[in-house]
Amino acid sequence: AVGVKTDDGQKFEAEAVIIATGGSSYPGTGSTGDGYKMADKIGHKVVTPLPALVPLELEEEWVKDLQGLSLKNVRVTLFADEKRITDMFGEMLFTHFGVSGPIILSLSRKTAQLLDEDSFVELMIDLKPALTFEQLDARVLRDFEKYQRKEMKNALKDLLPGRLIPPVLDGAYIEPDRMVNSITKEERHRLVNVLKGLLVTVTKTRPIAEAIVTAGGVDVKEINPKTMESKLIKNLYFAGEVVDVDAYTGGYNLQAAFSMGAAAGNWSVWNDEEE
Repeated sequence: AVGVKTDDGQKFEAEAVIIATGGSSYPGTGSTGDGYKMADKIGHKVVTPLPALVPLELEEEWVKDLQGLSLKNVRVTLFADEKRITDMFGEMLFTHFGVSGPIILSLSRKTAQLLDEDSFVELMIDLKPALTFEQLDARVLRDFEKYQRKEMKNALKDLLPGRLIPPVLDGAYIEPDRMVNSITKEERHRLVNVLKGLLVTVTKTRPIAEAIVTAGGVDVKEINPKTMESKLIKNLYFAGEVVDVDAYTGGYNLQAAFSMGAAAGNWSVWNDEEE
């Protein structure tokens, strides 16, 4: 017999059953992770659900002063236990709790996994990725010559947004009130290194309820990719975010859900007609 039995004992017979209950993100829409419990109860392996496409919280207090600041054309590199994992180029946004924006969301899935493994996770922000160290050093030197009689906090306005200047100077161990003409070559190089690699520490992701999608779900090894039918139980199908499939931001997750739904729906109907 194929069908569904509800908690109150009602039975609904059917030719096929499709579990398309979504993930654990946005529970207000009704997507509360029930599909994972169903799949687990009937013997399917469920990969631990984690937030994906989600903002990240940082340890540094100064990020609160940058709330609402958007940076374009920057490169963010993800590190775990001081080992480089991957990087993204594009736009990011500072928030009251940490960072968000397209490239941060794209890095967040791997970040969530690393945090779940208790790794020490850092982000290195290259504020001027189009320039080599030498090119940026020459650019900074030109600015120093232009503003040599000013204080450092006022000498980087051509290079950085105003609110970003204090943490950059702090990272380079340069007092904001120092006169430009007193900065040594070693200090200038420290500054360039920070511009090419501003380090921040990730403490956690935002809650899974705030994530755009959920990583994890029913193990794809137990699903026929052509039909989305369970390899363990005949006439049982899966579709959408309940499956362990997630992708970068840009509509790919919607496309995956639509494609899985079409495959499961069409195949279950066609299979029934064949029989």
